[in-house]
Order: sequence, then structure tokens, then C-alpha cells
Amino acid sequence: MRFVPFVAIAAAVTFGVATPASAITNGSPDGDAHPEVGALVGDKANPDGTWSYCTGTLISPTVFLTAAHCGERKQKTARVSFASHYEPGAKLYTGRYVPDPRYKDKSDLHDMAVVIFNTPITDIKPAQLPTAGLLDKLKADNRLKGTRFTPVGYGSVNPTKNKKGRGGRYHYTDTRNQASISFDALSRRWLDLKLSSKTDGSTCFGDSGGPNFLGGPTSHLLVATSISGADDACKGTNFDYRLDTASAREFLGKYVTLP
Repeated sequence: MRFVPFVAIAAAVTFGVATPASAITNGSPDGDAHPEVGALVGDKANPDGTWSYCTGTLISPTVFLTAAHCGERKQKTARVSFASHYEPGAKLYTGRYVPDPRYKDKSDLHDMAVVIFNTPITDIKPAQLPTAGLLDKLKADNRLKGTRFTPVGYGSVNPTKNKKGRGGRYHYTDTRNQASISFDALSRRWLDLKLSSKTDGSTCFGDSGGPNFLGGPTSHLLVATSISGADDACKGTNFDYRLDTASAREFLGKYVTLP
């Protein structure tokens, strides 16, 4: 089963308009731009022959962050691929799967999980996590409006409408894609991102747990993870779980050193 969400301020992060990507939904292949973003890979292929079912991000050499709803009840381990395009035989990393114990089924709160590897991954640089309250500070300084975000994931690209004109068929490629999306709103736990122009992209089924990076396509500052979307066409508002809150940092701080 695939899941819907549906990626101190570093000086290198660029605010403002980023160069539009042309798949996730309405984006483009990520290539080697974000090697720290990986796919959760199933033990057997999906009905369409693809293997990935969720997305996540390496946040330390031994810790991979994803969404709790990506796991099955009593799941103990998970397999991760960092290949930009996964094919059977590609290298897989197996780790211990640990959801936030506060997460409850059918609830979006505390929807975080980590995969913990016994052996450090030394050839991939982890993403940067935000400082406490970073998004609140940017909002207070009126710096969020007009800011671009870069979601990355292995989910469906450009769903096909069914006969009723709604999203109905989803197309998976086991490929890491990125898009560019606009800021919409900020609340206590959520970062809402929306498609404000035809050049904006969105997350879709299979992108759950994946990153929303603050800034353009070269950013590695991970401020929120993809959790859910507003419509089945994957073109509505994206609701992303903030990582700069005290609640999120309480869980993350058990496994990584926080900035």
C-alpha cells in the first residue's frame, strides 16, 4: 500500500523565487541534487511492478526520518534505498523502524518515525534540521510570504483523471523527483504549501514522510515532512509536519543532536 502526504538559518539557503521545476506532480527528476532523500522499499513489488511505498530523509549517518503512517502495526524493520532510480539489485540499507510512540492511527499528530541503521552511512551527507522555532521567526519577520519550498519524493507523478474528471490513476516510477511550491500558511504544528501558479508542483501518493526543504532546488534545510494533501489529483494544498516545534524536537532529540 502506498501512502499520501501526500522537503540556525544556513547562509546558503536562498529565499524568494526559485527556478521552477518542470514532477512529483509537475516536477522533475531530482538526480543527485538530494542524495540524502531515500525510498522505503517493500519486500515485494507493488501490483504495477514498482517497489517504493514512502519517502524519507537521512538526518544523521545512522538515522532516516519518515512518517509513522508509512509503517505497519508492530513493524520492526524497514528497507531504504538512496538510488535516484531504484531497481531490484540496488543497494538497500535495513534498519530498526521506530515510530513516535505518541502517534495514533488515523491521526496526523506526531506522524513521525525513524529508521535506525546499525552501521553509519558515511558517503551521504545528512540533511540539515531547523533550529527551534525557525518558521515562527521567519513568519514574525514577514519572510515566509513569497518563500519557495522544495519537496522531494518517490511518489506518483502527474495522476491521470478518471472519467469523472478526478484524479484516479497514479503513475509510479521508483524515481526521486523534486518540485517547487509556494507558502500558504503556518500553524502550531503544520506548514501548509500550495500551488499558486502553473509552474508549482506538489506531493502525491508515495511521497509521505519525504522532505520539504526551505528554499530552492539546492537547499538541504529540512523544515517539514510531507503528510497529507487536499485532493486526490495531488494538486491541492500540502499539509506538512513542522520539525522546528518543541513537540517534533522532543522525538527527534532522542536520536540526533539538534541544532
